[in-house]
Amino acid sequence: MAIMKSVEIMSESEKSFEDAIQKAITRTSKTVDNIRSAYVRDQTTTIKNNKIDMFRVTLKITFEVGA
Repeated sequence: MAIMKSVEIMSESEKSFEDAIQKAITRTSKTVDNIRSAYVRDQTTTIKNNKIDMFRVTLKITFEVGA
């Protein structure tokens, strides 16, 4: 039986929501093994001079423990 654990991660990118998600996964994988899924809980942007400045995401990353 697999035991799973989840952590909540926030990330941002100047490029896109997809890039912010990938940055979160890449960074988390440096310290967490066996990542199985990522659930996007929230997407927001910051605006500067009437243009999107940053794309922000909040992710719930799930990984297997004791594998």
